[in-house]
Amino acid sequence: MNLDSHVLFCLVFFSFVVNPVHVLSGSSESDSVSFILSCGDSSGGADADGRKWVPDTKFLASPGKSISATAQLQDPSLPSPVPYMSARIFTSESTYQFSVSPKNRLWVRLHFYPSFYSALNASDSFFSVTAGGFTLLNNFSASTTAQALTQAYIIKDFSLMPPESGHLNITFKPSPNHNGSYAFINGIEVISMPDIFGSATMVGYSDLDAAGSSLQTMYRLNVGGQYIAANNDSGLSRTWYDDSPYLYGAAFGVTSEADSNVTIQYPSHVPEYIAPVDVYRTARTMGPDPKINQNYNLTWVFQVDANFTYIVRFHFCEFLLSKINQRVFDIYVNNQTAQPAADLIAWAESEGVPVYKDFAVFVKDEPGDEQLWVALHPSVSMKPEFYDAILNGLEIFKLNDSNGNLAGPNPVPSPMLVKAEETRNFASPESSDNAQVIGGIAGGAAGLVVVVAVVAVIAFRRKKMLDRSGSRTSGWLPVHGSSGTTASKSTISGKSTASSHLSSMAAALCRHFTLAEMRHGTKNFDESQVIGVGGFGKVYKGVVDGSTKVAIKRSNPSSEQGVHEFQTEIEMLSKLRHRHLVSLIGYCEEDNEMILVYDYMANGTLREHLYKSDKPQLSWKQRLEICIGAARGLHYLHTGAKYTIIHRDVKTTNILLDEKWVAKVSDFGLSKTGPELNQTHVSTVVKGSFGYLDPEYFRRQQLTEKSDVYSFGVVLFEALCARPALNPSLPKEQVSLADWALQCQKKGILEEIIDPHLKGNITPECLMKFAETAEKCLSDHGLERPSMGDVLWNLEFALQLQEKPQGAKIDVEKVNADINAMHRSMLSIDEESAVSEDTEDLSTSEVFSHMVNPKGR
Repeated sequence: MNLDSHVLFCLVFFSFVVNPVHVLSGSSESDSVSFILSCGDSSGGADADGRKWVPDTKFLASPGKSISATAQLQDPSLPSPVPYMSARIFTSESTYQFSVSPKNRLWVRLHFYPSFYSALNASDSFFSVTAGGFTLLNNFSASTTAQALTQAYIIKDFSLMPPESGHLNITFKPSPNHNGSYAFINGIEVISMPDIFGSATMVGYSDLDAAGSSLQTMYRLNVGGQYIAANNDSGLSRTWYDDSPYLYGAAFGVTSEADSNVTIQYPSHVPEYIAPVDVYRTARTMGPDPKINQNYNLTWVFQVDANFTYIVRFHFCEFLLSKINQRVFDIYVNNQTAQPAADLIAWAESEGVPVYKDFAVFVKDEPGDEQLWVALHPSVSMKPEFYDAILNGLEIFKLNDSNGNLAGPNPVPSPMLVKAEETRNFASPESSDNAQVIGGIAGGAAGLVVVVAVVAVIAFRRKKMLDRSGSRTSGWLPVHGSSGTTASKSTISGKSTASSHLSSMAAALCRHFTLAEMRHGTKNFDESQVIGVGGFGKVYKGVVDGSTKVAIKRSNPSSEQGVHEFQTEIEMLSKLRHRHLVSLIGYCEEDNEMILVYDYMANGTLREHLYKSDKPQLSWKQRLEICIGAARGLHYLHTGAKYTIIHRDVKTTNILLDEKWVAKVSDFGLSKTGPELNQTHVSTVVKGSFGYLDPEYFRRQQLTEKSDVYSFGVVLFEALCARPALNPSLPKEQVSLADWALQCQKKGILEEIIDPHLKGNITPECLMKFAETAEKCLSDHGLERPSMGDVLWNLEFALQLQEKPQGAKIDVEKVNADINAMHRSMLSIDEESAVSEDTEDLSTSEVFSHMVNPKGR
């Protein structure tokens, strides 16, 4: 349908009422219904939010040919086994039927987890879903969608018109265009809801009324705030996500939260269920500089389906200002003016009062990716007191077309993602057919799932906010604190063949241990020998060759890390030798075991000596020297080796300490070779650890060595403050160490949050240089961050300021004298044929290492 005919349809079908602040009708309790089904599950159960799911059998009005099945793999990013680990499989058209009120709208949410069910391949599943006379999905592939969005599970969220018959039928039909196709569903929610859709201003045309339409939720964002779980919504079981992944360009704005003395007061015409208080208590604004604000738009960009009309709902609440014409701004939707001179105080008549505005726009089928742009800009012509704009929440809904259709095409996986999945190495030959599916369901960020239109960078999900063990943490953790990774399973049926893919050099330089040697060296993997647990598995203290102490890292079959990480670790470390990198001695790959053997680090991890441990506290000088050692190791990876190597998982648990307290960077399972000389970045799916993840890498999926610099900045503040990178038990503003430390640094109160054991023991000059270095590492944009060489230089200077506050200087003669020794310590194994491994104990108080190679390669 072309644009003109669609607009004509809107003019005929919709009423034309302009209503700037909507009045919504509620629903009576007697009419409310709630069905929450765990499909294919005979007993039901509770999910991670405590919601009860019931079996689906009695709602199958037309079961057709259906079976119940259990997923063979559980992805670590699943928020809970219920409802995702069970499924109802349909090989012919089948229908669910629900008795509902003919008066109320209905939320219909469909949950899909594309996995292996009863030997069925998820990539063969293509099907349609219809409900209440509307087509919700057509030729839908959950597997393709999950792969394209790098998500493990998919939630489709719809708001349907009340069925006049009092019955809602939801029908699943396998596609006739694919041989062996089948339909499946893991969970269904059918919940009564008030009619929250009224008139909307049609951008560029007359107004339309959405009350007569069914809609699909495309995006629901808590702008400037954090993830809000369904059980924390204002009664409608919605999930609200962070907005930062959708911000366009470098113009990120600033976030703010209402003071505790500001009360959010809903007016009579805005019901409390329209959005929760937490949406209206947080906001994103443009920033304090009026000159900068007049020269840019605060912009969000969303991928949508073409040839549909969308309602864009803006949620506003002014809690910083209280007078008319203090903040006035223009609202743009798809580069068209939707609302000039928006003044929230004029609309709401008071601060702390929520309002919302709906605008409708038709998205044409243009060449390339279809996008919907939302932008705010100060209304300069109104001469407000502050040239600024503000937004608290944003929702985007797709309206059905004139044929009652809401279905869009399956998203297309990017070539980069397809190539990444094709290079995954699986254990058995029969598993190769499943590689694409496993990669699709296991590649995203932990727990982030919204709907089909969510771009791949949200892997989320983000935001069921799982920790490394897969358990749930507070739902309002910040975006750059959410893990960006969910790797594939570590083992599958059959024997791993990782070793067969190791290079000949890696095999020659890396010793192969037998499983019998590993069992003997760890007393048969006795729990008393466990010295640590990581994402790969448990780490044991062991002995090889009779007396050589080693650290033995054994893969856990349910680990997030797998064959690819195992191979990467061996390939990387077998080619690298450096004083500040942990040495890999060998590996064992036998009987489905994947084991790595390292030099034993007698003093454990840096984190163990900072908090949550009975290990001895480190002095400030020790901490500085450890940070300098780790910086040397990372500087070598970035510039000293034959190729740039990006670690991707820099954190205090990956900085190990030997018996002489020498720092060594470890765990190269996520490492990547850096960009070629003519490139600026490596495009790759997001991987990293909670609290350390570079927000720019997270937003753009563009990896550079500056991502390591950001993570190292968190490590620096961790060493200074002796607290975790993320601590959900603290007040919201303090949860993220990076955010909290930067706030304190800007306010000049950083000394208030440093480790009490260090107070009075750091010279002011040293603290200033150290904090300044950490702050620069945490710059939002990679180009503004220093190189690791510059970080190293500043840390060495900070150590001089600690030891000689008034006389710190660069000892150039010493630097020149040690160039050869330093160069030898920064050779890759490929370059070492004529040079022995460096074993000198270089003085960090006088040597500025980066001067050896100030420009890198």
